[in-house]
Amino acid sequence: MLTLGIRVYGLAAIALGLVGLVWADFAAPWQPVPSEVPGRATLALVTALAFVAGGAALQWRHTAKPGALLLAALYAVFALLWAKRVIGFPAIFGTWSGMAEPVALAVAGLIAFARLGPRESAGANRLALSGRLVFGLCLVAFGTAHLVYVVQTAAMVPAFMPGGTRLWAQITGFCHLLAGLALLSGVQAKVAARLLIAMFVGFGLLVWLPQLFATPHVHMAWGGNAINFALVGAAWVVADSLGWFKIQKEPLDATSAETARA
Repeated sequence: MLTLGIRVYGLAAIALGLVGLVWADFAAPWQPVPSEVPGRATLALVTALAFVAGGAALQWRHTAKPGALLLAALYAVFALLWAKRVIGFPAIFGTWSGMAEPVALAVAGLIAFARLGPRESAGANRLALSGRLVFGLCLVAFGTAHLVYVVQTAAMVPAFMPGGTRLWAQITGFCHLLAGLALLSGVQAKVAARLLIAMFVGFGLLVWLPQLFATPHVHMAWGGNAINFALVGAAWVVADSLGWFKIQKEPLDATSAETARA
């Protein structure tokens, strides 16, 4: 079945694609395609159209599974581009947290694909579990980045927040860490995933949406809103998947039952 989380994940992809179509460019720094790539502008438009197509496909049951795979593949490409930066600058943690964003979005697509299959499928269960664990690791990377780069993170926090911007940079960092540990351990994972959705929505309302109104002519403001929207959808997909999958044990046949009694 199509869950609301899957639909939101798809709508965010449409938003990201539309941003790419309007600007005829990749959304930096989240889509780090080198400027020297041949036909870069055309590639950006084709990629944007693919995001729109994948997001639209997730709005209908009969096309949702290929749509989920398409989006997972698109985000995975950008994860690989970030991986190149990780290999080149492994000591800079920003490259690791940067790679974690498209990885989290890609695994959400795989979880959505698994969620659209049979509930009792062992393969779907394994894919969803693996995706949940990888998503949890990505959250740990996000939280660590907030704490390592606390000054830079604090600069994005609205000045009117009580307690100071640095405090909220640290709080959100620890919240990411706790959510990641919950998904990795399975302890209160669903509660953590739901709270994570709320936190990403808060980022959108308090951090990214004001930038859109303040600098509507800046590509990064639109790209940042679309990426944050995508993270809301990704967290929603993960939350919807928790507790839904179930591997049913196959009944013993007569021979196996006799062997078991013996």
